[in-house]
Amino acid sequence: MAFFDYVLQVPSYGWKDEKGDLVKPSTGQILREFFSRLNVVKDRRNWLSFFSWARVLLLMPFFFLFVFKFFSLWMLAAAFLYSMIIMGTHGTIWHHRYCTHGAYKFRNSFWRFFTKNLTVSVVPEEIYAISHHVHHLKSDQPGDPYNASAGFLYCFLADVNHQPIAKDLSEADYQRVTKLMEHTGVKGNTYQQYLKWGSYVNPGDAVINWIFNWSFWYLAFYLMGGHALACTLFGAAGFWAIGVRTFNYEGHGKGEDKQRPGVDYNNKDRSINQLWPGLVAGEWHNNHHLFPQSARSGFQPHQVDLAFYYIKLMRKLGAVSSYNDSKQVFYDRYYKPVKKEEQVH
Repeated sequence: MAFFDYVLQVPSYGWKDEKGDLVKPSTGQILREFFSRLNVVKDRRNWLSFFSWARVLLLMPFFFLFVFKFFSLWMLAAAFLYSMIIMGTHGTIWHHRYCTHGAYKFRNSFWRFFTKNLTVSVVPEEIYAISHHVHHLKSDQPGDPYNASAGFLYCFLADVNHQPIAKDLSEADYQRVTKLMEHTGVKGNTYQQYLKWGSYVNPGDAVINWIFNWSFWYLAFYLMGGHALACTLFGAAGFWAIGVRTFNYEGHGKGEDKQRPGVDYNNKDRSINQLWPGLVAGEWHNNHHLFPQSARSGFQPHQVDLAFYYIKLMRKLGAVSSYNDSKQVFYDRYYKPVKKEEQVH
């Protein structure tokens, strides 16, 4: 078996049946798997999934304070800007284009640390990055950790049910995980620590980084606008943390073929370019599946790409040493041939 066939922890219902077809678990099966994998009493190696969702739940009181105590049109505008644009764009910049695909390189570790902590931290790099490699190799096929064909809940709870790394990797395979993660700056466990905790990141390091990040941003927001702004933006971060879990279901057509000629040029899977995720987060998903290692996915003039604009600005400032840009290749290989064929007909 290839490494990416087994690097993720297989759910109890499996990826595929005896015929090789995608297993589409029932709602009950998905929920039982979810709560089982959050149970740290049963198995301490479930700690990372528990920690990830615990942070989401800890953000909910801030959201309710915003809604019931600090709500105003100004605060609503701030929440919209922070959740939809700032958090979304940062997710594309950091987790997607850097941690997973290495689409650009930082000049030094300071700028990497700076970019990592640009927003309130809610998504563990390990859970996102390793599973996203699998997603690209098995997109819309059995083994894709958020296969839209298996339904909304299958995707929504994928960070717990399908995305964590396997708990029984050999030392050689764990070193491959390490190589996929070492550029992120996340301090990794030794192999013996991995066997104990079932993760690349160590619990102690994860908690220390979380406390630092949240403390810094709450203080910063408080100094800018008191508890009202701090609670509003932390609540907005929680709103984004829930909403982002719906993206891959929508971004792959809800399991249906919703691609449009002249809009979606990659037909090897069901990824689609959507206007809203593209405008607010630079997530032109079909373009990204064409060129996953490109720091830009908004290739056409109307395809605003805020994530790429940040990367390009950081390049001009000297914080980013290099980046990949596949815009010209997209035009030469896909856009121009299609337009030429349309003119002929």
